Amino acid sequence: MQPTATVLVYSDDSNTREQVRLACGRRPAPDVPTVEFVECATPEAVVRELDRGGIDACVLDGEAVPMGGMGLCRQVKDEVFRCPPVLLLMGRPQDAWLATWSRADAAVTLPVEPVEFAAALASLLRQKNLASA
Repeated sequence: MQPTATVLVYSDDSNTREQVRLACGRRPAPDVPTVEFVECATPEAVVRELDRGGIDACVLDGEAVPMGGMGLCRQVKDEVFRCPPVLLLMGRPQDAWLATWSRADAAVTLPVEPVEFAAALASLLRQKNLASA
């Protein structure tokens, strides 16, 4: 049986969550496991899922409403023990400083560009030692 990585995707916009799923496909790179998604539309759902455990990486929408992914990222980095790595979706490249402030592990701009997104997510999964030998 092949290992899987569980990726939490937070956005209040179902189209953004779909962009993430489509950009990743079944696996973002040949040397990382297949991906299963846990979708969340509210900050409360994100915290609940992270508290439950089993999340290998998070993708947070910086443009989400009412709480953007940048603020949520900073919150979970402060509050969740061994918080999984976070990939932040930013509205503009100029927001990179906010991604740094939020303590995101990586950031890409919206709309989701599949090659860039898959590479960033695969990098986070490799850092988590989920790459196959």
